[in-house]
Amino acid sequence: MRTTARLLTGTALTVAAIGAFAAPAAYAGDHEALEVYPSSATPGTTVTVNTLACGAHGHGVGDANSLGAGEFQLNPSTHKEVVVGQFTVPHHAKAGTFGISVACDNGKTARGELVVKHKSPSGHVQTGVGGSIGPDTAQITAGAAVLAAAAVGGTWLLRRRASGAQDD
Repeated sequence: MRTTARLLTGTALTVAAIGAFAAPAAYAGDHEALEVYPSSATPGTTVTVNTLACGAHGHGVGDANSLGAGEFQLNPSTHKEVVVGQFTVPHHAKAGTFGISVACDNGKTARGELVVKHKSPSGHVQTGVGGSIGPDTAQITAGAAVLAAAAVGGTWLLRRRASGAQDD
């Protein structure tokens, strides 16, 4: 009984292994590479994709719905057997890696990935009050002049009152 169980288990594992290796080989021929340029983009960037999957004079429809850019057309380019298409990364796209696919009119498909990154803030903070740019000598001079005038005027006023009080 044990030998029968071992024989059946071994046979089942062999069939499963052959099926596991055969399926990717058949599946791999259905999808070709999709070149995505730039491969990393920020919202608002125009992305260009191209592939050989559609063949000479082929056409295709690209799918960038995963990042919210919708569908786009691919048309033959000046390079032999290459089709090209473009889409713009939407401003509302979140950071991450997104799959881009193309379905050609000859039945073949191509897939690629696009990494969306958001720009880091750079430059000076525009807060409306002061700034982080650095000292402005004209503003510093004007401020010092106002303070000096206030100090001189205050001293003069206090001296005048003090001298007026002594006259009584």
